[in-house]
Parts: sequence; C-alpha cells; structure tokens
Amino acid sequence: MTGESSKSAAQKAGAAADGPPGYELPWVEKYRPRFLDEIVGNTETVERLKIIAKDGNMPHVIISGNTYKEAVLELNASDERGIDVVRNRIKGFAQKKVTLPPGRQKIVILDEADSMTSGAQQALRRTMEIYSSTTRFAFACNQSNKIIEPLQSRCAILRYARLTDQQLLKRLMEICAAEDVKYSDEGLAALIFSAEGDMRQAVNNLQSTVAGFGFVNGDNVFKVVDSPHPVAVQAMIKACYEGKIDQALETLRELWDKGYSAVDLISTMFRVTKTIDTLSEHSKLEFIKVRITYSILPPPKTSKQQELNSETRKSASHTCGYWRASERTYNSKAASPVCVGLT
Repeated sequence: MTGESSKSAAQKAGAAADGPPGYELPWVEKYRPRFLDEIVGNTETVERLKIIAKDGNMPHVIISGNTYKEAVLELNASDERGIDVVRNRIKGFAQKKVTLPPGRQKIVILDEADSMTSGAQQALRRTMEIYSSTTRFAFACNQSNKIIEPLQSRCAILRYARLTDQQLLKRLMEICAAEDVKYSDEGLAALIFSAEGDMRQAVNNLQSTVAGFGFVNGDNVFKVVDSPHPVAVQAMIKACYEGKIDQALETLRELWDKGYSAVDLISTMFRVTKTIDTLSEHSKLEFIKVRITYSILPPPKTSKQQELNSETRKSASHTCGYWRASERTYNSKAASPVCVGLT
C-alpha cells in the first residue's frame, strides 16, 4: 500500500468519523492519530516504529483495509486470560490459512497481557515458537515484569512514558481550536492535573466538561472528574505547615463530607504537595510519608481489623504530629506542628 493511497484512506476515515447525523463521536476517537507523525510524545519509540515500518520485516505490523481484517486477532487478556484461550482461539487463529502479500504475517494483539496467568503465558510460548513464520504477537501491558522471560526474549520491547504537561497542553489546545471550545488557562491546567500524563483521559475530560458546562474552567473540570479540588487540598497542607491544625482539619472534614474517599484525598494530597514551592524538600517528604503510611495498611475485612487499622492510623497521626528537630536544619523558623488527616 503506497503512502498516497493510505493517506486517502485515512481522509475517508476522517470524513466518516463524525458518524450519523445527530450523533457525536467521542473526541478521543475523532482525534486518534492515524499516522505515526501524529502521535504525541515518546519520540524515540515512534522513530523506532517508523524504522520498523520502513524495513517491512517487522514484529509489529498495522495495516488498514478490509483485506487484512481476517489476519488480525485482538484479545483483551484481562477478560480472556486462561490457558483455554491460548489452546483454542489463539492456536486456531495461528493455524488458519490466510492469503497475504509475501513477507507479511498474521497479527495477534493481546491487550493487558500482564493479566494473563502464568500457565497461559507458558502455553503461548510454544505457540509462538511453532507459528513464528506465519504469525506475529503484540503484547500491550502496564508492567512488563509480569510477562515471563521466555516471552520477553522473543519480543522487541517498546516502553512508553507518561506525557509531559507541555505535550498534553499542545494537543488539548489543538482540539479546543478545532471544536471552538471556550476555555480558561485555569481550565486547561485542571485538565492536565487530573489526567496525570494520560492523553485519553485528558481528551475525555475535556469533552465531558464541554458537554456538561459549555465552558472549561477549573471548577467545572473538577466537578466532572469528581476529585478533590487541589486548591482546597493545598490550603489544608499550608494550614498544617503553619500550625493551624483546626483550620486544616475543618477543610479535611468539608472534603470528606462531600463524599471523597480517603484514597482520593491522599492521592490528591500527594500530587499537590509536590507543586507547593513554599515547602522545603524535607517538609514535602514528611507529608508524602502520610500517603505511604496509609497505603501500607491493608483494607479492613472485619470490624475488629477495621478498629485495629483505625488505632494504627491514630498512632501514625500522633507520631507525625510535630516535625522532628532536624527540621530546623531545613528551615530557620522554629519547628512547626503538622497535622495528619488520618483520625
């Protein structure tokens, strides 16, 4: 397939992207990259893909068109992750005869492959060995260490990092311009903060905010994503740092009464702490320890265990109630009390 014909196919796909009249396609699909040049971020990995695509003989092949539909099998390993799937569906697909151009192979795409059982991965190893000349496998996973070594050794590993704030901002502004979205800088900052480097989440939150409010600002975004407002969390942290414990606890109670879970509060607190320039590095670490203390406690399964965890959290709160004397090394002021919202 030539570059010219592939571009015309993509243009036809883009023309059909709006869908039937009266229906709006999700923006995450409407603005999905169709060419490698349109992918945002991870430049080194994308360049590797371009080289692989140029050579033709590649372990990961993406070809659009009806004639290739029968040569691709896509499975979500989190739903279908047992050994029976490997023995039946995958092996049967690998054995199937499909007429393809010379040098081309069938493709098996396994999403969330790190959720596959060890037995299924071992069975897949044998299938990859037998049908390597006719079938290629693509594994998508969050944790490559959960893929067994024999499978890793047979694959070209492409690692993707979270996108930077600037990369997210650039793409969001492009979509806002294309869709004539009214927004404020505060709104874009809120989208970036809530996305945590995930482009799909950022675009989904953008469309949801526009659909719900018509204007993208900070308050509207955080209503859509339903997470604690970082301004309130930042005020709570600063009150702790300044020794205004009652004020900090009052803010915490207000957030709690709005229905936010402890996980929501601790997670937001962790991210907000890193952005407060007025806190010393030592102070930031002390606040981050609160999150670590909470995360290592297992979820309660019985009322007795729940009571025990509650006492443990209270103990952690009292233990972390005041800065250590070493804080004076980092701050010329007297050691300030710090409150921990775990009681």
